[in-house]
Amino acid sequence: MLMPHPEALRRLVDEYEALIDPEGEAGAVAKPDQRVRDLAYTLCVSTGTRDVRRALERARRHLTDARQPVAPLFPRPPGAGGTEVRDGGEAVTR
Repeated sequence: MLMPHPEALRRLVDEYEALIDPEGEAGAVAKPDQRVRDLAYTLCVSTGTRDVRRALERARRHLTDARQPVAPLFPRPPGAGGTEVRDGGEAVTR
């Protein structure tokens, strides 16, 4: 399944949570206006869910996973160009 870029997903989650936060603006609870409905829909479509709670769970999980370093899918063979780090920590560009 395709997922949006983590930065875009983070903005969606942050904006949605800010609009529904019961602690915001002197404790007033936000009504589900059109922007909240649009964000909920976009979160659901972006995460392949139909429920905004599940969409938020999946988005948070995806954002957590996106912070983990990922090894390159196809590492470059030695001598194929790029940067090589030698045992002493010396970086050599080829």
